[in-house]
Order: sequence, then C-alpha cells, then structure tokens
Amino acid sequence: CFLPLPIGPKKSTLMVCCSTIVCGGCCHANLNREIEESLFPSCPFCRKAAPLTDEEGVMNMMKRVEANDPVSLRQIGRQRYEEGDYNGAFQYWTKAAGLGYAEAHYELSCSYAEGEGVEIDEEKRVYHLEHAAIGGNPRARYNLGCEEAKNRRMDRAIKHFIIAANLGHNESLEVLKNFYAKGHVSKDDFAAALRGHQAAVDATKSPQREMAFSEK
Repeated sequence: CFLPLPIGPKKSTLMVCCSTIVCGGCCHANLNREIEESLFPSCPFCRKAAPLTDEEGVMNMMKRVEANDPVSLRQIGRQRYEEGDYNGAFQYWTKAAGLGYAEAHYELSCSYAEGEGVEIDEEKRVYHLEHAAIGGNPRARYNLGCEEAKNRRMDRAIKHFIIAANLGHNESLEVLKNFYAKGHVSKDDFAAALRGHQAAVDATKSPQREMAFSEK
C-alpha cells in the first residue's frame, strides 16, 4: 500500500530480501493471498521467496549491507547493539547515517547520549537529533523539544512538539496538552495540533491493518 507507516516497530516488518519496511496490513493481506492460492511464502514487496532458515535471512541481509543499503546497515547495527557490541553498532549506524538515513542519525544520537560505543558528546547528540528530525523522525523531534524546554526556550520547544504531534507522535501531543493547561500554548495552536495529530493517525489506518493488529 501507499499509506504512511504507523509509529512503532511492532506494526511493520523489515523484509530481509529487499530491505523494504512493510506494514502489518500488507503482510497480513499477502499471507491470506498465499494461503488461498497455495503459494510459497514470499516478500509482499519484491515477491522473492521467504528465507527457509534464520541463517538464510542473515545472508540476505548481509548482501544488502554489502550493497550499502542504509536500512540494512541500521538493522545490523541494531542487532549488534542488542548483542552488546556497541562499537560494532556505532560503526554500522555511522555508515547508514552517512548515506542520509534518518533512523541511523537517531540511533547515533542515543549512542552519544549514553556513551555506548563512543564517549558521551552532547554537541554530537544534538547534531544527530537535528538530522533525524529533518528526516522526519518524530522521536528525534520530540527529544529536540525536550532539549529546548530544558533550556527554557519555550517557543522553540513548542514548535518541535507541534511538528512531532502532526506526525502522529502521542507523547508530543501529551506535552502540548500539559503546556496548554499551563497557558504556554494558545487554544488555536493546541486545537490545530489535535487536528494534525488525528489526521496523521487516521492516515495510517486501513481495514487490512486493523484486521492484522486485531489478530495479534
């Protein structure tokens, strides 16, 4: 489908064959089609046969890494991170960020914040947050809003939270709700943020996605 992906990793799947992130609705519809037509499991996007083993899946992913695919680079970095290899994760994320992938910039911002695989560096943390936010990452935009609020730059903070809310980010909308109650946000701006947030959430909905999520 051509709908925006919903926020949250559990609502979409990374296909190891082509590094395409496919929503749960498309995966569900494709699975039903395969069952009805007695087809071998395949990727909903590129139609390549699904890997038979985890090892085959890793091999497919590594082929995408060798082709400098930023999505695969970020995913392998995530796997290294979960294994405790923070240095390896940092290297993969750095390469993916260098290719302009917003999600990798966000991962690097977290690395610089926590000092995992690299020394803590506040300036570089904000640098990567800014690039991730420009690339459309709502969590990065939210974190920038928190940074501005911490430094008492409320006008800038509110702008970040409004942008994130308009991308469907729930936490940003909650912050704006709190700010509105305290008089930091006007009634018109808060109402616009509510409409924008709802529109973003509605844009990610489809009957196929609702069915897929209800069966989990």
